[in-house]
Amino acid sequence: MTEDQDLATLKRDIDAVERAAPVDLGLRAIILAIAVFVLIVGYVLPWMGSAAGWQVLLAAGDATGKAGAVPRLFAGTSLAFGILASAIALILRRWTLTWIAALGGWFAAVDGLLAIWTRQSTSGTHSPGPGIGLIISEIAIITLAALWFKTTWSRPYQKR
Repeated sequence: MTEDQDLATLKRDIDAVERAAPVDLGLRAIILAIAVFVLIVGYVLPWMGSAAGWQVLLAAGDATGKAGAVPRLFAGTSLAFGILASAIALILRRWTLTWIAALGGWFAAVDGLLAIWTRQSTSGTHSPGPGIGLIISEIAIITLAALWFKTTWSRPYQKR
């Protein structure tokens, strides 16, 4: 009876160590870090008119003071998942954080597509179109989300 209990305890300990194993990113870590840097650069470039991404995030808006809800949502989600979650996942290398960065990154990518679309839809009527910073930020967040998903699906799951 004690031998079975010892084996069960050993199995639990091995499973706990396996779950806590860090993510091995290899060369992908450098590419992820570059994509995060590109996203940060996108925040200082114009997103709409002369308003940079950080101004959209802080709701300063464009020249008329109306940034729009969708670009602000993209600014917030890309900051939260593209920059913060990615940086924390790169530093701590935990599987849970890679999933958060992947799922949040795709949510932010959809927000970015909608932000570009709304800027193009209203361009010329009363607001400026999408700026180069918005487009660069969208490309960077799509790259981050794709790389994080590739990382999450590479986890070696074992059959039980």
